[in-house]
Amino acid sequence: MKFLGNVLATIIGIFVFLMIAFFGIVFIAALLGGSDKVTLKSDSVIELDLKKISDDYAGKYEDPWVTIFSEQKTIGLTDVINAIKAAEKDEKIKGISILNDESSLGMAQAKEVRTALNEFKKSGKFVMAYANTYSQKEYYLNSVADKIYINPVGDMDFKGLSSELMFFKDLQEKSGIHMEVIRHGKYKSAVEPFLQNEMSDANREQTTALLNSVWDVIVADISTSRKVSTTRLNEIANGLLARTPEMAKAEKLVDIIAYEDVYHNDIKKALKVKADEDYNKISIEDYTHNILTTSLDKDAEDQIAIIYAQGEIGSGEGDVNTIGEGSMRRSLQEAAKDKKIKAIVLRINSPGGSALTSDLIWREIELTKKVKPVVVSMGNYAASGGYYIACNANKIFAEKNTITGSIGVFGVLPNFTALATRVGVHTQQVKTHENSANYSPFVPLDEKFAAVTLESVEHIYKTFVTRVAEGRKMNFDQVDAIAQGRVWSGSEALKIGLVDQIGGLNDAIAEAAKLGKTKNYSTQNFPEYKKNLNDLLSGLPFAKSKEAFIKEEIGAENYMLLEQIKKSQQMKGVQALMPFEIIIQ
Repeated sequence: MKFLGNVLATIIGIFVFLMIAFFGIVFIAALLGGSDKVTLKSDSVIELDLKKISDDYAGKYEDPWVTIFSEQKTIGLTDVINAIKAAEKDEKIKGISILNDESSLGMAQAKEVRTALNEFKKSGKFVMAYANTYSQKEYYLNSVADKIYINPVGDMDFKGLSSELMFFKDLQEKSGIHMEVIRHGKYKSAVEPFLQNEMSDANREQTTALLNSVWDVIVADISTSRKVSTTRLNEIANGLLARTPEMAKAEKLVDIIAYEDVYHNDIKKALKVKADEDYNKISIEDYTHNILTTSLDKDAEDQIAIIYAQGEIGSGEGDVNTIGEGSMRRSLQEAAKDKKIKAIVLRINSPGGSALTSDLIWREIELTKKVKPVVVSMGNYAASGGYYIACNANKIFAEKNTITGSIGVFGVLPNFTALATRVGVHTQQVKTHENSANYSPFVPLDEKFAAVTLESVEHIYKTFVTRVAEGRKMNFDQVDAIAQGRVWSGSEALKIGLVDQIGGLNDAIAEAAKLGKTKNYSTQNFPEYKKNLNDLLSGLPFAKSKEAFIKEEIGAENYMLLEQIKKSQQMKGVQALMPFEIIIQ
């Protein structure tokens, strides 16, 4: 036994030593890496590769360990856009190269990057783009370039937009798992997949209108950049007339058909670099890190707070990918109390979620407005609960292709009665009062419980519409007419009064500064999340989550299907969520 004890002690000692050594090495590497700064040489070109960037905000953390390991290694899209703006006046930067970029940005985010690149071009510097193949979204971004290159054996995807929705009614009947849904709003089609096997006319109407509105923005921007009429662009999309490099060039969607070496040689010519020499390059990540550490406006006395609300809305603290009342309310309170902060911009990129949490954040904005102006900037989405937390701002900005509105609520209750009966499980309840039992997924939905739940849904819907009416200075009937859960594009939302102005985050910041009566200011990012080292370690290779393993085994598409089913089963309380999970293709 003593021998076994010694062996066990030795194993534990070795393990502890290895862990200490590991963290020591990582700590030293983090400290050294954090102080690294890539030297920017004269006549440099920024390589714009956005593959690793999807969120507007990379996040800040209270725990210094998390800050050491995370914050210095990650940048957000807002940082990138600010870096592009800084590059306009940077004498060492001569141009930007977009090379085989395959980002996961949403349409509104892509438009903001495109706007920044357009402004960059006005400085007289070049923007050039090359790709082996162009997806539709990537072409939209790349079309802003002065010259567009494509591989001789590449292809282009330019065919219009589509969205695919899945329906689960038959699956429920076959599996015995039934989703009881209670909703308000004829357009609140988040629950449609559980009720039928095809789209309702109302859902098809709003989806078609939304896709057409987003597409109009895309072709308008491409038309301006490429000097091709929108009519012709629609003809090209209808007939797939740009599917090969030769066809794309004939339609003036690309300029040069060539291999990548030719593209780099042309950049050398623009820089007057000899053919046998390399030209100076710096990645957008490195350039952005340099800008973040040398920003000249950090010493400005006044500040504008930017509070980022990213992801679905749920309870608790929240993080970079979810919106929780903890981090949001704390951020608003801190910004309101800080005398240096003159105004607040709430950057929203959310399809909604918990109605209760949305109302808690709405209330905090009401209190904050009594102290300082609040301006909203909408990203890809600011719908349902995402619009709930926007509606009472002093001013609301959205991109033309932002998805917003969806003013409506619903409840989802999973019921396993049919499945339980099928496998031989029977359930009975004993209770002291008529309504003392909670909802059980193993008992058929009681009509009285359904009526009470519908009453709650109706109450929250009326509250939601009232909040919007007060915030937008409209009456209840006016909001109700454009609510009912319907989604709108930013350009449509402007016409019906749900937003005040078309513009990006920088436009919202400028308006906030105006309302805050300041001209010389810097920006301060919020929230600072309460995340500890254990949360961080869960992402390391030796602690890979079961979700990551499942995704590797069954593929990303199948995993998305499982996640949709999982989300529907985990929903608690009344939801103010977008009417469908839309993936524009």
